[in-house]
Amino acid sequence: MTLDVTALRAREFPWTLRGDAVFLNAASTGPLPQRSVDATSEWARLRATPHVLKDDANFGALARSRELIAAMVHAQPGEIALTTNTSYGINLAARALPLASGDVIVTPDGEFPANVYPWMAAARARGLEYRRVPVPDNGIVEEALEHALEDPKVKCVAVSWVGFATGYRVDLARLSRACRSAGAFFVVDGIQGLGPCELDLGAVDVDIFACGAQKWLLSPWGSGFVYVRSGLISTLEPHDVSWMAPRGTDDFRRLLDYDMTWRNDARRFEFVTLPFQDFAGMNASLSLFAELNHGAVAAHVATLADEIVTWAQVSGVELLTPAARARRAGIVSVRPRDAERASERLRAAGVTHSFREGAIRLAPHLYNTVEEIQSALRTIAG
Repeated sequence: MTLDVTALRAREFPWTLRGDAVFLNAASTGPLPQRSVDATSEWARLRATPHVLKDDANFGALARSRELIAAMVHAQPGEIALTTNTSYGINLAARALPLASGDVIVTPDGEFPANVYPWMAAARARGLEYRRVPVPDNGIVEEALEHALEDPKVKCVAVSWVGFATGYRVDLARLSRACRSAGAFFVVDGIQGLGPCELDLGAVDVDIFACGAQKWLLSPWGSGFVYVRSGLISTLEPHDVSWMAPRGTDDFRRLLDYDMTWRNDARRFEFVTLPFQDFAGMNASLSLFAELNHGAVAAHVATLADEIVTWAQVSGVELLTPAARARRAGIVSVRPRDAERASERLRAAGVTHSFREGAIRLAPHLYNTVEEIQSALRTIAG
């Protein structure tokens, strides 16, 4: 199945038809499809007249979010807690995982700060040790983490599925096996991977998977989720406690029947009140992925990334992202001579991108065309 990008652009991303802008920056903020704009607008209208907006609609939208996310990642709705960003899920892992004083948490060096500072703070507060593991010259992150796991004190590995700067995509199955063999928890920051890549959490043994939806999932700011493996949920207590974390709190007629017994699913980790309108918008965006077929979306993004990789290899421009498809997702980072000037040329030409760690980061998505990629590459070349 292939995407009809022309029809998709006309229906969901009409601004692309003007021809005055090329958006290659989904790794920073993804544009909302028209259906998400419509959904959030409708919820804003309803919020202006709250007497017509019932609790069933509010909490029904959240239930639908859990269902859509679970279907996308091949999990169960009860393993999904809704969050407002990736950081919430990483902090949940850092504060709630049953780690003991002296245990070691490791991440590869070069992680995005959202997967560094929560571990630093948890180490300080809980008497843990946090280590950043150098990545070897061959760039293979998995080797570095497998070597780190040889130390029996390492009890948790946390890694970005896809690196924000280089676009390196780790082999989750390989790291999962290494963590299980070593008796360590496995935590994944998934925000740069889910959307351009498919994921089956039923086949990959991850303990906690945190993901904001505002980038590659093309959803409103303030929407996201954390997956917590079903067998782990009952062993974790929320560090920050929402009033709806205990069971029975759905019954608003008996709010004073206090019972500090946690829900038996991942909702024990949710922190209400969640932004209902943002999750309604996310539901609309996730429905687009389902309609288009997530596999077709991933294949289209891979084809666009191929264009950049091939160009870099032929032109001799330094390619920071692995060339092999299995080792990358939607991010492709290149470092031409005088990269800052090349970045300025892109901006002047209306090509939205990011400049990260001295390189041009291109992040095309389902609404982009091969012709747009080729035009951007000609601009980089000057």
